[in-house]
Amino acid sequence: MRHLILTAALMFPMVAFAAGTSDDSPPEPTKTTKVCKDGKIWDEKTKSCADAKESRLDDDTRYAAVRELAYAGKYSEALHVLAAMSDQGESRVLTYYGFTHRKAGRADLGMQYYDAALKADPDNLLARSYMGQGLVAAGDIEAAKLQLAEIEARGGKSSWPETALRKAIKTGRTYSY
Repeated sequence: MRHLILTAALMFPMVAFAAGTSDDSPPEPTKTTKVCKDGKIWDEKTKSCADAKESRLDDDTRYAAVRELAYAGKYSEALHVLAAMSDQGESRVLTYYGFTHRKAGRADLGMQYYDAALKADPDNLLARSYMGQGLVAAGDIEAAKLQLAEIEARGGKSSWPETALRKAIKTGRTYSY
């Protein structure tokens, strides 16, 4: 089953919507943000907060926690969880680092992570969207439009990354998830 999901994700990168999920809405708060502290993640199996580095937690659980923590504005906790990811050079991990740093006010560092994510996977539509949104926030609309064109050229028309960046260019408002 995991192999089938991985194969689909590689064949259809545009299905990665908001922060790597199939959901284009903000994350619902869970016990990770309601109960856990210091970058710990709620573990449903043990019904307790667990350190993000616990071997029983998989990266998908960590990704969900990063998305939730970043949306809640808990950037240092999100970075703690990111540091526990199994492959620090994976494009999706680099995208999350970029997003978290950008939202924490370290836009230049965030852009460096987006660049690294795109070097690892030029078809990472989410990294392109978030990079473009960072460019919109910095007032560089022309560069943001170039990322939008890349998203469309790489099969992302009507995807969450394309829609989010298009709206950001039009309104000047970016997304936090």
